[in-house]
Amino acid sequence: MLTVDKVRKVFGATTVLDGVDLRIRPGEVVSVLGSSGSGKSTLIRCINGLERLDGGRITVDEFDVSKPRELAEARKRSGTVFQLFNLYPHMTAVENVMLAPVEVLKRPRREAEAQARAILASVGLSPRADAYPAQLSGGQRQRVGLARALAMEPRYLLLDEVTSALDPEMTAEVLAILGELARGGTTMLFVTHEIEFARRISDRIVFLDAGRLLVDLPTVEFFSPAGGLANPRIAQFLSKMHKD
Repeated sequence: MLTVDKVRKVFGATTVLDGVDLRIRPGEVVSVLGSSGSGKSTLIRCINGLERLDGGRITVDEFDVSKPRELAEARKRSGTVFQLFNLYPHMTAVENVMLAPVEVLKRPRREAEAQARAILASVGLSPRADAYPAQLSGGQRQRVGLARALAMEPRYLLLDEVTSALDPEMTAEVLAILGELARGGTTMLFVTHEIEFARRISDRIVFLDAGRLLVDLPTVEFFSPAGGLANPRIAQFLSKMHKD
C-alpha cells in the first residue's frame, strides 16, 4: 500500500500541501483533480522523494521515502511519468527504456533490451524502438516515458499531467495506453485535467484545493449531485473545466 499521512510541504511563506492523507491500494486507479497551484504535482514529487517533507510521512509498501536508506527501495516500487518527457536525447527509445533496469536492477543488457523492446511494442512503438527522441512525435516520446517507467515493473505508477504538453491527437494516443493499463490492473495515481477520462478509468477521485485534500470519494459518488457536486468548490471547478 502507498500511504500519505498528514503530509505538509512549504515553499517559503506558502504552504503547498497542508495535512494531506491518502491511501492507494494495489490495483486501484486514483485520479487527483484540482486547479493549478493546488499541490497536485508537489504531491507526486513528495511521493517519489524529489521534495523533502516539512511534516507527515509517506511510505511505499512500508518503505519511508524520508529515510535515505529506504528511499531507493520505495522508488523501485513506484514509477513516475512527468508532463515533460525527460528522455536522454543521445539514446534511442530502447536505450532510454533499458537504462534503469541495467543500472538500478543490475539486469544483463541482453535481457533488459528484450524486455524494453517488448514494452515498447505494447505501447505501439516497436517500429520506432531504435529512433532517437528528436525523431519522435510528442505523443511517441511520452509513450517512451511510460515504457521507461513500466520497465522497472513498479507496483505503483505515478502520472503527473502526462498529456498537458500534447496536442489533442497525441493526448488521445497516450490516454488510450493508460486506459489499457488501468483495465489490466495497473495501480495508478493520476494527476490530470482530463476530467472525462478520469471519470472513465478511476476507482476514486481525490480533489486538492489550496494544498488541502477536500474530498476523497468513489468516482460515481464524486460526480453525483449528493456527493462531490454538493461541494460548491468542486461544482465551480467542474463547471469551469467543462466550459474550457
